[in-house]
Amino acid sequence: MEKYYTRACNFFYGSISKKLVKKKTTLPLCGNTLISFKHVEVFTREQKKVKSKIINIKDIKKLPRAIKNKVLNDIKKITLKRKFLNNKSHVLMGIVNMTPDSFSDGGKFNSINKANQRIINLKKAGADIIDIGGESTRPGSKIISEKVEFQRVKNIIKKFKKKFPKTLLSVDTRKSSIMDYSIKKKTDIINDVSCFKFDPRSFDMVTNKNIWKVIHHMQGTPQTMQISPKYNHVLLDIYDFFEKEIKNFEDYKYNEKLILDPGIGFGKNLKHNLMILSKISIFHSLGFPILIGTSRKRFINQISRDYDTKERIGGTLSSIIFSFSQGVKIFRVHDVKEVKQGLITYETLLNK
Repeated sequence: MEKYYTRACNFFYGSISKKLVKKKTTLPLCGNTLISFKHVEVFTREQKKVKSKIINIKDIKKLPRAIKNKVLNDIKKITLKRKFLNNKSHVLMGIVNMTPDSFSDGGKFNSINKANQRIINLKKAGADIIDIGGESTRPGSKIISEKVEFQRVKNIIKKFKKKFPKTLLSVDTRKSSIMDYSIKKKTDIINDVSCFKFDPRSFDMVTNKNIWKVIHHMQGTPQTMQISPKYNHVLLDIYDFFEKEIKNFEDYKYNEKLILDPGIGFGKNLKHNLMILSKISIFHSLGFPILIGTSRKRFINQISRDYDTKERIGGTLSSIIFSFSQGVKIFRVHDVKEVKQGLITYETLLNK
Protein backbone atom coordinates (compact mmCIF):
# COMPACT_ATOMS: atom_id res chain seq x y z
CA MET A 1 0.00 0.00 0.00
CA GLU A 2 1.31 3.43 -0.96
CA LYS A 3 1.60 6.29 1.53
CA TYR A 4 2.08 9.94 0.57
CA TYR A 5 3.92 12.78 2.31
CA THR A 6 4.02 16.49 1.45
CA ARG A 7 6.94 18.86 1.96
CA ALA A 8 6.65 22.60 1.27
CA CYS A 9 9.63 23.87 -0.74
CA ASN A 10 10.84 26.66 -3.04
CA PHE A 11 10.44 29.45 -0.48
CA PHE A 12 10.10 33.22 -0.89
CA TYR A 13 10.74 35.80 1.81
CA GLY A 14 9.91 39.31 3.00
CA SER A 15 8.12 41.84 0.80
CA ILE A 16 8.43 39.56 -2.26
CA SER A 17 6.68 36.79 -0.35
CA LYS A 18 3.88 39.12 0.74
CA LYS A 19 3.26 40.24 -2.85
CA LEU A 20 3.22 36.68 -4.15
CA VAL A 21 0.80 35.55 -1.43
CA LYS A 22 -1.48 38.47 -2.29
CA LYS A 23 -1.41 37.41 -5.96
CA LYS A 24 -2.08 33.80 -4.84
CA THR A 25 1.08 32.66 -6.62
CA THR A 26 2.45 31.27 -3.33
CA LEU A 27 0.98 30.06 -0.04
CA PRO A 28 2.00 31.35 3.41
CA LEU A 29 4.03 28.93 5.53
CA CYS A 30 2.48 28.40 8.97
CA GLY A 31 0.25 31.43 8.48
CA ASN A 32 3.20 33.79 8.00
CA THR A 33 3.13 35.84 4.79
CA LEU A 34 6.82 36.75 5.24
CA ILE A 35 7.70 33.23 4.13
CA SER A 36 5.72 31.39 1.47
CA PHE A 37 6.11 28.48 -0.90
CA LYS A 38 5.34 27.83 -4.54
CA HIS A 39 6.06 24.10 -4.80
CA VAL A 40 5.64 20.94 -2.77
CA GLU A 41 7.72 17.79 -2.83
CA VAL A 42 5.43 14.77 -2.75
CA PHE A 43 7.00 11.57 -1.43
CA THR A 44 5.49 8.20 -2.26
CA ARG A 45 6.45 5.22 -0.12
CA GLU A 46 5.52 1.65 -0.83
CA GLN A 47 7.17 -0.72 1.64
CA LYS A 48 10.88 0.18 1.40
CA LYS A 49 10.69 1.97 -1.95
CA VAL A 50 10.55 5.78 -1.83
CA LYS A 51 10.27 8.21 -4.72
CA SER A 52 9.51 11.92 -4.82
CA LYS A 53 8.38 14.59 -7.25
CA ILE A 54 8.39 18.42 -7.08
CA ILE A 55 5.00 19.91 -8.05
CA ASN A 56 3.86 23.52 -8.51
CA ILE A 57 0.92 24.25 -6.18
CA LYS A 58 -1.14 25.18 -9.26
CA ASP A 59 -0.71 21.66 -10.63
CA ILE A 60 -1.96 19.81 -7.54
CA LYS A 61 -5.45 19.59 -9.07
CA LYS A 62 -3.97 17.46 -11.88
CA LEU A 63 -2.80 14.73 -9.50
CA PRO A 64 -4.68 11.42 -9.14
CA ARG A 65 -7.53 11.76 -6.65
CA ALA A 66 -5.95 9.86 -3.72
CA ILE A 67 -2.70 11.83 -3.91
CA LYS A 68 -4.49 15.13 -4.54
CA ASN A 69 -6.74 14.76 -1.48
CA LYS A 70 -3.78 13.91 0.74
CA VAL A 71 -1.68 16.84 -0.54
CA LEU A 72 -4.55 19.31 -0.17
CA ASN A 73 -5.19 18.13 3.38
CA ASP A 74 -1.48 18.49 4.15
CA ILE A 75 -1.43 22.00 2.70
CA LYS A 76 -4.20 23.05 5.09
CA LYS A 77 -1.91 22.06 7.96
CA ILE A 78 1.20 23.58 6.37
CA THR A 79 -0.49 26.98 6.03
CA LEU A 80 -2.12 26.93 9.49
CA LYS A 81 -0.85 29.51 11.98
CA ARG A 82 1.08 28.05 14.92
CA LYS A 83 -0.43 29.14 18.26
CA PHE A 84 2.72 28.61 20.32
CA LEU A 85 4.66 31.39 18.59
CA ASN A 86 2.28 34.26 19.49
CA ASN A 87 3.39 36.23 16.41
CA LYS A 88 7.09 35.93 17.32
CA SER A 89 9.39 35.42 14.37
CA HIS A 90 11.50 32.98 16.40
CA VAL A 91 11.66 31.53 19.92
CA LEU A 92 14.90 30.65 21.72
CA MET A 93 15.04 27.98 24.43
CA GLY A 94 18.07 28.57 26.67
CA ILE A 95 19.66 25.47 28.20
CA VAL A 96 20.37 25.10 31.92
CA ASN A 97 21.99 21.71 32.56
CA MET A 98 22.11 21.13 36.31
CA THR A 99 24.30 18.09 35.81
CA PRO A 100 27.96 17.23 36.32
CA ASP A 101 28.20 15.28 33.05
CA SER A 102 26.32 16.96 30.18
CA PHE A 103 28.32 16.78 26.95
CA SER A 104 29.34 20.45 26.64
CA ASP A 105 28.62 22.25 29.91
CA GLY A 106 28.52 19.56 32.60
CA GLY A 107 29.25 20.95 36.07
CA LYS A 108 29.01 24.63 35.08
CA PHE A 109 25.53 25.27 36.47
CA ASN A 110 24.90 22.45 38.94
CA SER A 111 24.38 24.69 41.98
CA ILE A 112 21.39 26.91 42.78
CA ASN A 113 23.37 30.16 42.64
CA LYS A 114 25.12 29.26 39.38
CA ALA A 115 21.84 28.11 37.82
CA ASN A 116 20.01 31.28 38.85
CA GLN A 117 22.76 33.46 37.41
CA ARG A 118 22.68 31.36 34.23
CA ILE A 119 18.92 31.94 33.92
CA ILE A 120 19.33 35.71 34.42
CA ASN A 121 22.07 35.80 31.77
CA LEU A 122 20.01 33.74 29.32
CA LYS A 123 17.01 36.04 29.77
CA LYS A 124 19.15 39.12 29.14
CA ALA A 125 20.60 37.42 26.07
CA GLY A 126 17.12 36.94 24.58
CA ALA A 127 15.86 33.55 25.76
CA ASP A 128 12.08 33.15 25.65
CA ILE A 129 12.15 29.73 27.32
CA ILE A 130 14.43 28.30 29.99
CA ASP A 131 14.92 24.53 29.75
CA ILE A 132 15.96 23.02 33.10
CA GLY A 133 17.45 19.52 33.16
CA GLY A 134 18.87 17.41 35.95
CA GLU A 135 19.90 14.29 34.02
CA SER A 136 22.32 14.07 31.12
CA THR A 137 21.00 12.25 28.06
CA ARG A 138 24.16 12.55 25.99
CA PRO A 139 25.25 9.42 24.10
CA GLY A 140 26.42 6.78 26.57
CA SER A 141 25.17 8.60 29.66
CA LYS A 142 24.08 6.63 32.71
CA ILE A 143 20.58 6.64 34.16
CA ILE A 144 20.46 8.44 37.50
CA SER A 145 17.95 7.89 40.29
CA GLU A 146 14.77 9.89 40.58
CA LYS A 147 15.95 11.15 43.97
CA VAL A 148 19.26 12.50 42.66
CA GLU A 149 17.63 14.22 39.67
CA PHE A 150 14.93 15.77 41.86
CA GLN A 151 17.51 17.10 44.34
CA ARG A 152 19.31 18.85 41.48
CA VAL A 153 16.32 20.69 40.04
CA LYS A 154 13.62 21.05 42.69
CA ASN A 155 14.66 24.40 44.19
CA ILE A 156 15.05 26.08 40.81
CA ILE A 157 11.67 24.76 39.61
CA LYS A 158 9.99 25.64 42.93
CA LYS A 159 10.89 29.34 42.75
CA PHE A 160 11.12 29.85 39.00
CA LYS A 161 7.70 31.38 38.33
CA LYS A 162 7.99 33.71 41.32
CA LYS A 163 11.33 35.02 40.09
CA PHE A 164 10.64 34.93 36.35
CA PRO A 165 6.84 35.10 35.88
CA LYS A 166 6.97 36.18 32.22
CA THR A 167 9.48 33.56 31.08
CA LEU A 168 8.35 30.15 29.86
CA LEU A 169 9.69 27.24 31.93
CA SER A 170 10.53 23.95 30.25
CA VAL A 171 11.54 20.93 32.32
CA ASP A 172 13.73 18.33 30.63
CA THR A 173 12.98 15.05 32.40
CA ARG A 174 11.97 11.45 31.72
CA LYS A 175 10.53 10.84 35.20
CA SER A 176 6.82 11.20 36.03
CA SER A 177 7.29 12.37 39.62
CA ILE A 178 9.45 15.29 38.46
CA MET A 179 6.88 16.06 35.76
CA ASP A 180 4.17 16.06 38.42
CA TYR A 181 6.13 18.41 40.68
CA SER A 182 6.95 20.70 37.75
CA ILE A 183 3.33 20.91 36.58
CA LYS A 184 2.22 21.82 40.11
CA LYS A 185 4.81 24.61 40.07
CA LYS A 186 3.29 25.96 36.83
CA THR A 187 5.80 24.77 34.28
CA ASP A 188 4.82 25.58 30.69
CA ILE A 189 6.55 22.74 28.80
CA ILE A 190 7.53 19.15 29.53
CA ASN A 191 10.47 18.12 27.36
CA ASP A 192 10.97 14.34 27.62
CA VAL A 193 13.54 12.92 25.18
CA SER A 194 11.92 9.47 25.49
CA CYS A 195 8.56 10.89 24.32
CA PHE A 196 6.91 9.75 27.57
CA LYS A 197 8.04 6.14 27.22
CA PHE A 198 10.89 5.82 29.74
CA ASP A 199 8.52 6.02 32.71
CA PRO A 200 5.23 4.13 32.18
CA ARG A 201 3.38 6.75 34.27
CA SER A 202 4.61 9.80 32.37
CA PHE A 203 2.09 9.74 29.50
CA ASP A 204 -0.84 9.78 31.93
CA MET A 205 0.92 12.52 33.86
CA VAL A 206 0.94 14.96 30.94
CA THR A 207 -2.35 14.15 29.22
CA ASN A 208 -5.27 16.46 30.00
CA LYS A 209 -2.81 19.03 31.37
CA ASN A 210 -2.75 22.57 30.02
CA ILE A 211 0.94 22.44 29.18
CA TRP A 212 2.98 22.04 26.01
CA LYS A 213 4.38 18.56 25.42
CA VAL A 214 7.48 18.00 23.28
CA ILE A 215 7.11 15.00 20.98
CA HIS A 216 10.78 14.06 20.74
CA HIS A 217 12.18 11.37 18.46
CA MET A 218 14.98 9.13 19.66
CA GLN A 219 15.99 5.74 18.31
CA GLY A 220 17.00 3.52 21.23
CA THR A 221 18.11 5.02 24.54
CA PRO A 222 20.94 7.42 25.45
CA GLN A 223 23.00 4.34 26.27
CA THR A 224 22.44 2.65 22.88
CA MET A 225 21.25 5.32 20.43
CA GLN A 226 24.55 5.94 18.67
CA ILE A 227 25.40 2.26 18.15
CA SER A 228 24.81 1.86 14.39
CA PRO A 229 21.42 3.61 14.07
CA LYS A 230 19.43 2.38 11.05
CA TYR A 231 16.30 3.58 9.24
CA ASN A 232 14.40 2.59 6.11
CA HIS A 233 14.11 6.31 5.29
CA VAL A 234 15.01 8.54 8.22
CA LEU A 235 12.82 11.47 7.19
CA LEU A 236 9.67 9.44 6.58
CA ASP A 237 10.28 7.10 9.53
CA ILE A 238 10.38 10.09 11.89
CA TYR A 239 7.28 11.53 10.20
CA ASP A 240 5.45 8.24 10.84
CA PHE A 241 6.63 8.30 14.45
CA PHE A 242 5.27 11.83 14.93
CA GLU A 243 1.99 10.91 13.26
CA LYS A 244 1.51 7.96 15.60
CA GLU A 245 2.36 9.96 18.73
CA ILE A 246 0.04 12.81 17.72
CA LYS A 247 -2.80 10.28 17.41
CA ASN A 248 -2.03 9.03 20.93
CA PHE A 249 -2.96 12.50 22.24
CA GLU A 250 -6.04 12.98 20.03
CA ASP A 251 -8.65 11.89 22.59
CA TYR A 252 -7.31 14.06 25.40
CA LYS A 253 -7.78 17.72 26.31
CA TYR A 254 -5.16 20.21 25.13
CA ASN A 255 -4.18 17.88 22.28
CA GLU A 256 -3.21 20.92 20.24
CA LYS A 257 -0.40 21.76 22.68
CA LEU A 258 2.29 19.64 21.05
CA ILE A 259 5.75 20.59 19.75
CA LEU A 260 7.69 18.32 17.38
CA ASP A 261 11.42 17.70 17.86
CA PRO A 262 13.09 15.29 15.39
CA GLY A 263 15.94 14.70 17.85
CA ILE A 264 19.09 15.70 16.00
CA GLY A 265 21.87 13.42 17.24
CA PHE A 266 19.52 11.11 19.14
CA GLY A 267 20.00 7.80 17.36
CA LYS A 268 21.19 9.38 14.11
CA ASN A 269 24.48 9.39 12.25
CA LEU A 270 25.78 12.28 10.14
CA LYS A 271 23.87 11.19 7.03
CA HIS A 272 20.61 10.97 9.00
CA ASN A 273 21.09 14.39 10.63
CA LEU A 274 21.82 16.04 7.29
CA MET A 275 18.77 14.47 5.64
CA ILE A 276 16.51 15.68 8.47
CA LEU A 277 17.86 19.24 8.42
CA SER A 278 17.93 19.55 4.64
CA LYS A 279 14.23 18.64 4.33
CA ILE A 280 12.91 19.56 7.78
CA SER A 281 9.97 21.45 6.26
CA ILE A 282 8.24 18.10 5.71
CA PHE A 283 7.12 18.16 9.35
CA HIS A 284 5.02 21.30 8.80
CA SER A 285 2.40 19.07 7.17
CA LEU A 286 1.66 17.59 10.61
CA GLY A 287 0.32 20.97 11.74
CA PHE A 288 2.42 21.60 14.85
CA PRO A 289 5.38 23.88 15.69
CA ILE A 290 8.85 22.40 15.18
CA LEU A 291 11.72 22.58 17.68
CA ILE A 292 15.30 21.66 16.88
CA GLY A 293 18.37 21.29 19.05
CA THR A 294 21.55 21.44 16.99
CA SER A 295 23.55 23.44 19.53
CA ARG A 296 27.16 22.22 19.83
CA LYS A 297 26.18 18.80 18.45
CA ARG A 298 28.73 16.30 17.18
CA PHE A 299 27.56 16.45 13.56
CA ILE A 300 29.09 19.95 13.38
CA ASN A 301 32.48 18.45 14.21
CA GLN A 302 31.92 15.69 11.64
CA ILE A 303 31.31 18.32 8.96
CA SER A 304 33.92 20.91 9.94
CA ARG A 305 36.68 18.44 10.96
CA ASP A 306 39.90 20.49 11.33
CA TYR A 307 37.86 23.65 11.84
CA ASP A 308 35.96 22.41 14.89
CA THR A 309 35.75 24.66 17.98
CA LYS A 310 34.72 24.05 21.56
CA GLU A 311 31.37 25.89 21.43
CA ARG A 312 30.72 25.20 17.72
CA ILE A 313 28.86 28.51 17.46
CA GLY A 314 29.46 28.83 13.72
CA GLY A 315 28.02 25.41 12.93
CA THR A 316 25.19 25.87 15.41
CA LEU A 317 24.18 29.20 13.90
CA SER A 318 24.45 27.91 10.32
CA SER A 319 22.15 24.97 11.06
CA ILE A 320 19.67 27.25 12.84
CA ILE A 321 19.56 29.83 10.04
CA PHE A 322 19.14 27.07 7.44
CA SER A 323 16.25 25.58 9.46
CA PHE A 324 14.76 29.05 10.02
CA SER A 325 14.73 29.57 6.25
CA GLN A 326 12.46 26.48 6.05
CA GLY A 327 10.03 27.87 8.62
CA VAL A 328 11.38 26.31 11.84
CA LYS A 329 10.95 28.85 14.65
CA ILE A 330 11.93 27.21 17.98
CA PHE A 331 15.59 26.57 18.77
CA ARG A 332 17.14 24.96 21.85
CA VAL A 333 20.56 26.57 22.31
CA HIS A 334 23.45 27.13 24.71
CA ASP A 335 24.75 30.39 23.23
CA VAL A 336 21.58 32.44 23.17
CA LYS A 337 23.02 35.90 22.56
CA GLU A 338 25.10 34.83 19.56
CA VAL A 339 22.16 32.98 18.01
CA LYS A 340 19.82 35.92 18.71
CA GLN A 341 22.28 38.27 17.02
CA GLY A 342 22.56 35.99 14.01
CA LEU A 343 18.81 35.54 13.59
CA ILE A 344 18.04 39.26 13.95
CA THR A 345 20.65 40.10 11.33
CA TYR A 346 19.50 37.33 8.99
CA GLU A 347 15.81 38.30 9.34
CA THR A 348 16.58 41.96 8.64
CA LEU A 349 18.47 41.09 5.46
CA LEU A 350 15.86 38.51 4.40
CA ASN A 351 12.87 40.80 4.82
CA LYS A 352 14.25 43.81 2.95
